[in-house]
Amino acid sequence: MQKLKVDLENRTAFRNVLVLALAQAFVGSQLPMHFILGGLAGAYLTQNLCFATLPISMIIIGSTITAPFLSNFMQKFGRRNGFILGTFGGAVGASTSSFALFSDSFYLLLLGSLITGTYMSSYGLYRFAATDLAKPNFKPKAISYVMAAGLISAILGPQLVKITWNLTIIPFLGSYLTIIFLNLIGPFIFNFLISPSSNTEIQNFPIGRNRLQLLQSKPIRVAIVCGMIAYALMNLMMTAAPLAIVGCGFNENNAADVVMAHVLAMTTPSFFTGHLIVKFGVKPVIFVGLAFLLASAFVGLGKPELINFYSALILLGIGWNFSFIGSTSLLANNHTPNERGKAQGMNDMFIFGFVAIASLASGGMINCSGGTIQEGWQFVSISMFPLLAIAVGVTLLLKWQQAKID
Repeated sequence: MQKLKVDLENRTAFRNVLVLALAQAFVGSQLPMHFILGGLAGAYLTQNLCFATLPISMIIIGSTITAPFLSNFMQKFGRRNGFILGTFGGAVGASTSSFALFSDSFYLLLLGSLITGTYMSSYGLYRFAATDLAKPNFKPKAISYVMAAGLISAILGPQLVKITWNLTIIPFLGSYLTIIFLNLIGPFIFNFLISPSSNTEIQNFPIGRNRLQLLQSKPIRVAIVCGMIAYALMNLMMTAAPLAIVGCGFNENNAADVVMAHVLAMTTPSFFTGHLIVKFGVKPVIFVGLAFLLASAFVGLGKPELINFYSALILLGIGWNFSFIGSTSLLANNHTPNERGKAQGMNDMFIFGFVAIASLASGGMINCSGGTIQEGWQFVSISMFPLLAIAVGVTLLLKWQQAKID
């Protein structure tokens, strides 16, 4: 009977991973579209190029605001309802952005981007939802499998931009209309998701820590700091890249191809990252990720050639994958089920809040740091070094203070 129960739990966990992987692959393809379109549509609508990447920043700010609410909403009403609410926000945000392009309003584009943040925060919780019904040893693999499905979105999103951005008289309008459709298929996918019973969680774990007590846990603090820095550095360079590529004499299709290569690099390692965590532990995987991010920063200091843009963004994607999946696994294994809403919501609020700062800084660095756009791109690369030093430092401190985390 016990073996039958374990097999049933594993089967349910695999089913959720499949559902979330489908959502990651198809509904999630809107995110690379937003990151390609945000700066380009912003530059199209604003007279001041210093604010060109502000739409991307507004998406992240919207995600920061809604992440704690959505996480607590899912704790109370289930993952399925929370993810459907996220796709509704994505559809409304893309609709508002479409109207902004139609009416030539930069401020409406910012509003639409802010609303789109609701989807981004729900998307960020896919990785945690994969662990809800998973056994501890399967959790890193579940996270990796869901994120590996981003391989499809990495290809699909940029290709959709290339196909649709000039389909209408108004540039980029066709792409935002396509994003609306992607959100509309979300509820059909999430209908097959199974949420854990909240009553069982309360019964098995009647007492949970508050947010301050959660932050007093060293593994949780390290997970949050490394997640913040990994995601912020990825966003800092990726947000600036399309503008830098176009500004260095290449075209929009080149920018889309580089972003596609970057997102492929973000997702492809996911097929084995979870297995590496299970075999070697979470700290070595985080360190490897930080090393790749460091290599990306060095390549970014090179000449503004297309091969260097490809190399920097590919290294950036691999580094993000290892360090971010590592930090996510570290967090997921250090809170109880009924602390899920608080821990995951707080984690993503800190992460996306820091990412918002990086995104805001990115536009200023690339366009308004003085000199040429090539010099601005190098300044973006230089700014990565001090943050990487902090991430390495806190992870080493955890290694010294706690002999075994996993």
